[in-house]
Amino acid sequence: MAEFAAHTVKSFDEDIAQLRAVITRMGGLCETQIAESVDALINRHAEAAKTIIENDKRLDALEAEAEALAVRIIALRAPMADDLREIVAALKIAGVMERIGDYAKNIAKRAAVVAQSQPVAPAVIIPQMARVVVEIIRDTLDAFVDRDAEKALAILQRDQQVDEYYNSLFRSLLTFMMENPHYITPSTHLLFVAKNLERIGDHATSVAEMVYFTATGLRPAERPKSDFTSSVYNPE
Repeated sequence: MAEFAAHTVKSFDEDIAQLRAVITRMGGLCETQIAESVDALINRHAEAAKTIIENDKRLDALEAEAEALAVRIIALRAPMADDLREIVAALKIAGVMERIGDYAKNIAKRAAVVAQSQPVAPAVIIPQMARVVVEIIRDTLDAFVDRDAEKALAILQRDQQVDEYYNSLFRSLLTFMMENPHYITPSTHLLFVAKNLERIGDHATSVAEMVYFTATGLRPAERPKSDFTSSVYNPE
């Protein structure tokens, strides 16, 4: 009987490890998609952008795999308490990662259009913003695998840095468009790119909230937001 129980525990642990691995692969693919879409945007590689758009299908497939695994574990293992929270969190995280992939795909679509226009100076802020977003995703997934509540809690504060980049880029692009009206079209596309990155930051930190809840059973305090672009813009 003890041997059967040990086997059951081992099988359950293997299932959980497999689920974590799929989520980690999704996170890694998201990191790659974001970095490569921004690289295609900045370096004006329209063909590379097309490849990134096609690769989004891989994230869709991984999300379906994570969902199937989670459902199978719940059906066969009847997990409770901490284990159940982790499985439910993994389901939600898979959905968020798929959404992040959609934002990266949208950036790649913009890259193909921007490549046909003259370079816009404020775009230099975008790679810096993307780097922070990718680091947040990477650290969040590490916290998920390690069930590290403290690391997850620290990540929540870093979304403000993404917001600050977004505010700075928003102001710079508006000023640039006012001074150079013939750049309005590419600048508008870059505004959408910046918003996509800002939303990715939001989604990544929402995953950190899930990780914290999974590890502790508690909800973290509402994180502060520093996106002020919805208010009236005053260049003064």
